[in-house]
This record gives sequence, C-alpha cells and structure tokens, in this order.
Amino acid sequence: MKAILKENAGPGFTMRDVNKPEKLGPRDVLVKIRRASICGTDVHIYKWDEWSQSRIKPPLIVGHEMAGEVVEVGEAVTQVKVGDLVSAETHIPCEHCYQCKTGRMHVCKNLEILGVDRNGVFTEYAVIPETVLWKFSKEIPLDFASVMEPFGNAVHTALVSDLTGKKVLITGSGPIGLMAIQVAKAAGASLVITTEVDPLRIEMAKENGADIVINPLEQDLVKSIYTITNDGVDILLEMSGNKKALEDGLKCVTMGGEASLLGIFGGSIDINLDSLVIMRGITVYGITGRRMFDTWKVADELLKNKKVDLSKVVTHVLPFDQWEKGFELMLNKKCGKVVLNLD
Repeated sequence: MKAILKENAGPGFTMRDVNKPEKLGPRDVLVKIRRASICGTDVHIYKWDEWSQSRIKPPLIVGHEMAGEVVEVGEAVTQVKVGDLVSAETHIPCEHCYQCKTGRMHVCKNLEILGVDRNGVFTEYAVIPETVLWKFSKEIPLDFASVMEPFGNAVHTALVSDLTGKKVLITGSGPIGLMAIQVAKAAGASLVITTEVDPLRIEMAKENGADIVINPLEQDLVKSIYTITNDGVDILLEMSGNKKALEDGLKCVTMGGEASLLGIFGGSIDINLDSLVIMRGITVYGITGRRMFDTWKVADELLKNKKVDLSKVVTHVLPFDQWEKGFELMLNKKCGKVVLNLD
C-alpha cells in the first residue's frame, strides 16, 4: 500500500509502498482510509522544526485527520463493525490513569498521538484503536468528516463558554479560527470580530461570517475593539499562538470576561498576569484537543444539521498522489484546509 512517511531525520516526506498491516490487536480496527487532511502539525513535521526533532522518531507514517471505512476488527472489538464509516480522535488515551478514569481522556497522562507517536493515516490502510473511533452521521460528506478532528478543536475552544448574546473576539483566522467563527455564530454570539494579517484569510474570515475583521498590522486592535464595543468583548478565543495577539486580546476582554486559549506559543512568554488577568477578574481556559466524546457529539450534530458549512474552510480536495501540492499550498498559506482523496 502507498504511504507518506517521515523516512529520515530532516525536512520533507516520502511516498512509497509499505506492507499492509496484517496483524490486529484484540481491540484494534483496520480502517481503509478514504480521506485524509493536512494539519499544521504535519507541516511542522515536514519542516523538521525543533519540536519535531524532539518528538518524532523516523521512520513514521504521518497524518492524523481522516475519514475511512472499517474493513476488519480485532477479536475483542464491540463498538464498530465492518462497513462502518468512521473518523478518529487523534489523542489515544491509556484508559487507566487518573485523568482517563475521571472523564478527562483528552488530557491522559500517558497520551499518544496518531501520526506523531505511532503510525498515522496518510496511507491506504491504518490500524486504529477502537477507543478513539467515531461513527459519524451518514449526512456528513467524507471531505468534511476528515476534518472533524480540527473542527472539534474549534467547537471545544468556543463552547467552553456560553456564547449566547455575547461579543466574541477570535485572534487568528487560520482554518480552526475560521471554523470557530461559524461555531460562535451557531451558538448565538451577538458579534464576532476576528483578527488576521494574511489577505486570503481576511477574505475567508468574511466568507465564514465574521462581522468585523481587523488587521492588527494596520489598526490598533485594542483601540478598535473599544471603539466598536465600548466595554470590550465578553469572550476571547485565542487561535494564533502569537504573544502580541494574546496580550492585546486579553486587553480587549471586558472585566470579568473569559478567555479560551488554543494557540500554541512554542515556549515561555512574558505577559503581566496581574494587570491583564488577575486584577480584571478574567477567567482563562487552556484548551487541548477535544473532550472525548462530548465535543465529537456536538461537532457531529452541527455538521449533520448544516449549522456549519465547512465548504467555506475546505478549499482544496486533491488526489492522494498530489500530496506534495497540498503541502506546498499549506507552506505558502494559499489555502484553508487541504483534503487528500484516497478513493
């Protein structure tokens, strides 16, 4: 079968033939991958940055966002059957630690990540534990089911707070930020303001329903927000991983408001917690992954009932053998989400 691998330490990937998995563990499932989408994490591994060098152990089949069909199950599998269409939670929990036993599998102490710590889904067939498979509703197209994992990030980040009638600021309009715009609208936010510096993504933010898009390189974000809202925003959704965006975003939150942080900053950052958070009574949520499986149920319902339209985020669907073009689009930020079609 064909697979995209990080074959050696260094930049780039390789597509080559590898052996199809033959042996399943008792609770493993063999999935025929029909769609796989490219994530920012895949780009980090492709570039072989500092994080990748510390985490990835080549050779490794990469990729973690997928939609596929169950073709074989292990002897102890009870949750899925041959023929089921599934997507996958990429955080693989141990199911035994304190977090797993208390409803917090998404922050399992012994967490492994598909396509990072074990072979992933940029391949024709993948072995995935039944624990993390989600049978998505038949109304959801495969192209959209393959991005349910990052869509779940947007859902988790946005809906940790009650957005009904609230003014929301989303810093960063990458694919997850774009999805969050639609989630916030569906949840009843009264005003959704986003920030973005890239011209393509500014237009995409508008297409996805942002009421106002601010380019912080051209406008003072804090002054603009208080001019628009008078009292500031109720909720900050930080999606950029940019220190300046976080600092200014917190300044934009009204006293007693809330901030939900998904962006990854790549190291220590220096901000004044006294003046930005503590003395202003701001509640801050750290978001990682998706709650298993509360978030997945909400994501499924939003997509099934067409409350969110991911055609405004998925900009390219490419044949699997054009994966290099997909990574080129991602590296140059000329796209939203890129989906690879393996059918």
